[in-house]
Amino acid sequence: MSTARVWSDGPHYRHRIRTGEHDLIADEPVAAGGQDAGPAPYDYLLAGLGACTAITLRMYAEKKGWELGELRVELTLLKNREGDTRIERVLHSDAGLSDEQWQRLLEVAGKTPVTRTLQEGATIETRRGDDASAA
Repeated sequence: MSTARVWSDGPHYRHRIRTGEHDLIADEPVAAGGQDAGPAPYDYLLAGLGACTAITLRMYAEKKGWELGELRVELTLLKNREGDTRIERVLHSDAGLSDEQWQRLLEVAGKTPVTRTLQEGATIETRRGDDASAA
């Protein structure tokens, strides 16, 4: 189970995030009215998907005895005029992988836990908390 807590205490759109033992900051870019004090929410979404992809591929390669070298995952979130969202994910490795190895890595990337969650969707339940002292 993963958990996160987010506090909105300003300024503007800057928010504090606590997940596990890690403290993070989220904000919006200056062009969107923020101060660019940290990644925007979609940046965190892409970072989570990219990290899950890289971790999963590294684990898979280790089990297979494959050397991945430096693995890089580049992600871009795109929205069209109709509001449809698409994420482009491009994998890079400086190791000399065969076409067969690349094909398998691409298949595995399509099945990572975060990939599946995004593709399948998640039920989100929102309710009112008792009070602000829960922070």
